[in-house]
Amino acid sequence: MPATPLPWPPALDGTPTVTVIERAINRQRLAHSLLLHGENLGTLAIVAHAIADRLLNDPRHNTQNFPPKQHPDFHALRPAGKMRLIDVGSTRDLIGKMQISCAISTRKVAVIYEADRMNTQAANVFLKTLEEPTPSTTILLLTTRPYALLPTIRSRCLHFRFTDSGSEALIDADEATQELWRSTRTDYAAWLQQLAAGKPDKRTIADQVMGVYGLVTRFNAILGAATETIWKTQQAKLPEDLDDDEQIAIETGIANGIRQKLFIEIEQATRTFAQERLLAGDDSVRRALTASIEKLEHNAGLLRVNFNESAAFEDFLLTSLRLWSIR
Repeated sequence: MPATPLPWPPALDGTPTVTVIERAINRQRLAHSLLLHGENLGTLAIVAHAIADRLLNDPRHNTQNFPPKQHPDFHALRPAGKMRLIDVGSTRDLIGKMQISCAISTRKVAVIYEADRMNTQAANVFLKTLEEPTPSTTILLLTTRPYALLPTIRSRCLHFRFTDSGSEALIDADEATQELWRSTRTDYAAWLQQLAAGKPDKRTIADQVMGVYGLVTRFNAILGAATETIWKTQQAKLPEDLDDDEQIAIETGIANGIRQKLFIEIEQATRTFAQERLLAGDDSVRRALTASIEKLEHNAGLLRVNFNESAAFEDFLLTSLRLWSIR
């Protein structure tokens, strides 16, 4: 009796995207290179392993079954080192393995975890493999930031987007953390209101500056608490054979997703505050709104190159203090 294939993530099982992939695998028509993207790196890893299992342990061609990560024809590439980058050396090692004949299967599968972490040299070397693919190899690129990849790499892959409930920033956080975030957003709006009220005295200026560091402290507490809670929830749903590096990558992906969501909600709160002022006839907020949103988006972009989120948020608030006070 054939072994039961690895299950898809419960939230995705039976969805049109999964149905298309299963049909392509059964017909042996799956594309050579797939870009799997979404907000949750853990979900992407489970999807990639399920695809690899169906390709490598196809009962029509193989009598031996192995868990995907233990299969002789399964190859992986992931970020390494303090900077968590994929360098050209490890990329060339993977390419070399892809060019060797299959060991026991009729296909090989290469999974690149966090493909957006490739440095420029590695990405350019890897591009040549996508342009001249090995017929028996399927390449799966996993990323939560598809547009951080080279356009030439994206254009050579078939794209599949996967989302699940775990991608919502604070949906699984405890009520105390959610309440702290709600109160923080309220206090942030009140802080903006105070800045926009006009030229303050020295005592008010000191309160405004202290307000910056109070908001930063709460932001860090919320990010840490939400990440810990959601990671515990997600950890219980992960396959038991994940190694330490994969678990660290998934936990980091969860933290990054929460961080991104928090920054988005700060942007929304800023826009809501400015829109209320505009509706009240205060056109002077236009410049401050534009400049503060540009600063927030700039700092959010710096997070992708390992800029500290606490420093990014603090810098945004200090810039906001100046912008909204000198309108």
